[in-house]
Amino acid sequence: MPSYTAKDITVLEGLEPVRKRPGMYIGGVGSTGLHHLAWEILDNAIDEAMNGHASNISATLHEDGSSMTITDDGRGIPVDKHPQSKKSALEVVFTVLHAGGKFEHGSYKTAGGLHGVGASVVCALSKELVVTVKRDGAQWEQRFRQGIPQGAVKKLGPARGTGTTVFFRPDATIFPKVEFDAAVIRERLEVASYLHKGVKVVFEDDTTKTRETFEHADGIEAYLKKLLAASSLRTVHESAFVLGKDNGLRVDLALQWTESTDEQIRSYVNGIPTGSGGTHENGLRAGIGKAVRNFIDTHSLTPKGVTLTADDIREGLVGVLSIFIAEPQFQGQTKDRLNNPEILSAIDSAVRPPIEHWLNHNLSVAEAIVARIILAARAREASRAAQQEVTRKSATSNRLNLPGKLSDCSASGREDSELFIVEGDSAGGSAKQGRDRGRQAVLPLRGKVLNVESASLSKVLENKELSDLVTALGCGIGKSFDITRLRYGRVIILADADSDGNHIATLLLTFIYRHMTPLMTAGKVYLAQPPLYRIDIGKETHWALDEGQKAQILERHGKGRGAPEITRFKGLGEMMPKVLWETTLNPKTRRLLRVEVADHIMTDRVINELMGKDASARFRFIMERAEEARELDV
Repeated sequence: MPSYTAKDITVLEGLEPVRKRPGMYIGGVGSTGLHHLAWEILDNAIDEAMNGHASNISATLHEDGSSMTITDDGRGIPVDKHPQSKKSALEVVFTVLHAGGKFEHGSYKTAGGLHGVGASVVCALSKELVVTVKRDGAQWEQRFRQGIPQGAVKKLGPARGTGTTVFFRPDATIFPKVEFDAAVIRERLEVASYLHKGVKVVFEDDTTKTRETFEHADGIEAYLKKLLAASSLRTVHESAFVLGKDNGLRVDLALQWTESTDEQIRSYVNGIPTGSGGTHENGLRAGIGKAVRNFIDTHSLTPKGVTLTADDIREGLVGVLSIFIAEPQFQGQTKDRLNNPEILSAIDSAVRPPIEHWLNHNLSVAEAIVARIILAARAREASRAAQQEVTRKSATSNRLNLPGKLSDCSASGREDSELFIVEGDSAGGSAKQGRDRGRQAVLPLRGKVLNVESASLSKVLENKELSDLVTALGCGIGKSFDITRLRYGRVIILADADSDGNHIATLLLTFIYRHMTPLMTAGKVYLAQPPLYRIDIGKETHWALDEGQKAQILERHGKGRGAPEITRFKGLGEMMPKVLWETTLNPKTRRLLRVEVADHIMTDRVINELMGKDASARFRFIMERAEEARELDV
């Protein structure tokens, strides 16, 4: 047995832990983690504005697309010597974990950054970072590389005003791809201008030579209007419910019921988006439910023979909730969930009386909302009855009643099991022969499935291909969906690498998003990435997903090695089972794309535009991308 002594214990000092385990601080090193660096610096600028010290914030995405500069006109980070470390306060903030000005209440009343970790994490994970500060009548600068100061803070000369500017370039040895998404940054900045009305936010995108200024005097009410317009949702009532309240706990709220079947709440704490919700969202839901039930009881509007649930009340609700509190307890450094237990009852108490008052003083609006809720309840009960009928006919607990064309695996129900939804019987045959029979199941679908975007649930359940899929998955559909009954750990869509395959994948994704949404939000849905080309160069074989990869492979490996032999696959059915296993099914060599839903409102809008009855949005989409489509069909 090998020895295990004190010398085997590694102590990481300074910012070493951040570089060693970046995922602990930014959630990962993918695109989300990369952009989290920008959010940390941006949140510090917003904290200055939130507390009345700044009124202008600007962010610049530089021409290389891999570096940014964020500036505010706040007080400027202190540059004098810190009494404990004997280093400048600026250096301490950017090189010491849990160092900042937000631990004491005197400097900030409310703030998004409370851990004292953000700035130092960005510094640690940046190839280079430059901080410029204006304060005390002078301009100061300090440079860092991978978290290490490149000298002490320097006084550059006299300067007017105050503020902080941070330039940073993420380290390519940490992040596989250092490329900021201008659209993601733009949206975050625009949202900040809604949440902090009166603050001017400027975005300069040097990659496209554009400059935009965001400033919204109407705050989140304007934000709600923007969300509704972007999603093309029809509203049940004209005027939104708007609340602005600050009696120790500042609450900004805007709500409107729509004809959508989904509830869509965007929540923020001290300007930080909380995509995973938390106690503030739970408090809001509780308050809405109590207010609506009280109104229904007061006016004797309870329907006969129908039981209203909390989900019925909130179906179709679109809202924005923004709260500001002194001591938020976020779940982790990524701050996507609020955990303060006391906030649940505080938000409940803050929103229930105003919503109930609004309903009682806007009877026509309230009656329209109640009618919408009753309609949702009846639709839910009809859906449950339809689902029970499907379950009765195809008791999925009995393997003998699974779809006949499903080639199941022996380990269904295990977390490592997979269901491949395959386009066509021919491809299904190759997949069945090439798969790992122990943990990979195959369900071939015949042709293109029903476009469910404009179809009723009963129409969906009548479709043989979709009904077979529901039966194979075993977890139900719609409001009867229960993810704990899912028979596979992964659901993988395997379609040809051409336009028809993309269309089939889109139809399946639309069905899953509309009727089995938790599959996506739980990260259970994947897209397989079968190759479009096989390229033989000498004795080497390479696989290319598309034209771009083919060109890269030829450029990198084809020079001076004779004429390459290129095979283009017309479909998965052309692949031998062994080839399909090596390129697409084998977990060690395949490439999978996990389907994630970052923004339900935006996803809802895109699906509605591309798959709905109105063809004008599809026409615009096709015309804008006509050149891309022409290249793909070459």
